[in-house]
Amino acid sequence: MSGLDSIGSRRIRALRDEGRHEEAQGLALQLAAADPMDAQLQFEAACVHDYLGMEAQAVPFYLAALKGEKLTADHRREALLGLGSTYRTLGRHAEAEQTLLQGLAEFPEARELEVFLAMTLHNFGQGKRAVELLLGIVAATSSDPGIQAYCRAIELYA
Repeated sequence: MSGLDSIGSRRIRALRDEGRHEEAQGLALQLAAADPMDAQLQFEAACVHDYLGMEAQAVPFYLAALKGEKLTADHRREALLGLGSTYRTLGRHAEAEQTLLQGLAEFPEARELEVFLAMTLHNFGQGKRAVELLLGIVAATSSDPGIQAYCRAIELYA
């Protein structure tokens, strides 16, 4: 855990790790309201709401977390992915694409952002672009000997 994590965010995460998500949500709501400038608390509140299937309620917490100055790089990366995924789940595909592209601009090595972008593109009716992106990911990341044997061909198709 980063030194930037507040005691409150560590308490929320501990409750989540113990499977006490509803209790974590209650604490997150209380602490996030008491300290709206704490990006880590906002991030934890977003995550617990997302986990509980409360995507619409997670969005403002993700946005507040991303505006914060003291969000760790790892949590910023996760927040961009979480917000993009949440927008996709809510059918807000243009916002999902924009958020995931922002994430890739900041974290170009983040393959998970590319995968979620491909899912968004598919949902947005851009299946060809989604498959191209996924083929590139498969060619770049697979250690499977069969995939590697055809890596050049896969990259050409992508």
